[in-house]
Amino acid sequence: MELENFIKNAYMESLDGNRRGDKLDELEAIRKYIQSAKKIVVPNWNQVKVNAINEVLKEYNIAKAEHFQFHTNSSDLSRIPALFKAHLALDLCECDLVIARGRLGVPGSGSLMVILDFKGRILTGTVSPSHLVHGKDLNEAVKDEIIDCLERIGFTK
Repeated sequence: MELENFIKNAYMESLDGNRRGDKLDELEAIRKYIQSAKKIVVPNWNQVKVNAINEVLKEYNIAKAEHFQFHTNSSDLSRIPALFKAHLALDLCECDLVIARGRLGVPGSGSLMVILDFKGRILTGTVSPSHLVHGKDLNEAVKDEIIDCLERIGFTK
């Protein structure tokens, strides 16, 4: 069953009051969608993030992401900058998947990384504390975040 059918079925289960959590075949459908993505974009102005993401994607046998460069400063004016950045990328280019990383919320709130499908639906994501808390350099932080995104939906190396 394709991802669209799983989404529809889960929606109907929720409407009927029968939804009792995620199912293994739903996770598999998300993984298949990600693995079959032909055009993956990372919207930002920072090549370090793209390189870190691609290094991890390669380890998981997922297609290489393209650097979709555009000024993302306006994202910081929104309530959830990382998600706004991802949705903005979907408005500006055709792609199967967006991987966006940015601030979680207010300044100091940490980072959010999200992976969205072509309709802007969140497939997976993760949060990390402020750099002042974790002390990692950008490359290491981004690698840890993309690994967490993938492993939380069952990807293994």
